[in-house]
Amino acid sequence: MGFPLPDTEAPQTNGFWSAAASEKLAIPRCAKCDRWNWYPAGACPGCGSTEMPWTETSGHGRLFSWTIVRHRLLAAYGPMLPYTTGIVTLEEDEAVRIVTRIVEAEPELLHIGMAMQAVFRPLGIEGSPEGLLAPMFTPAL
Repeated sequence: MGFPLPDTEAPQTNGFWSAAASEKLAIPRCAKCDRWNWYPAGACPGCGSTEMPWTETSGHGRLFSWTIVRHRLLAAYGPMLPYTTGIVTLEEDEAVRIVTRIVEAEPELLHIGMAMQAVFRPLGIEGSPEGLLAPMFTPAL
């Protein structure tokens, strides 16, 4: 058995991975009250609606936090070390915070509030499905 994550077929997240395969960042958005909902849930926490289609975002946001990972949590992460992981708030709703990898950036140049943009790269975790694209973030140009 390969690396157990992500389950791209899980009903809660298959819209996310399907969009990523087309190099789009999609987040569930309530059809009733327009609230962005991340992490996906069965019902909107704002109004209770269960109509929450995956909706494409601009892929732009701001760096909320980051750290450099130097020690692997799991063996599958070993070949990636060191890497920068972070939290990015989305332009559409800063309450939506995506945990992500920060790529193509010098860690010492990162700063809170820095403009970021989504890019799509192979997940890169040993044992993950081959060719699986994941949204990651890089400083916006």
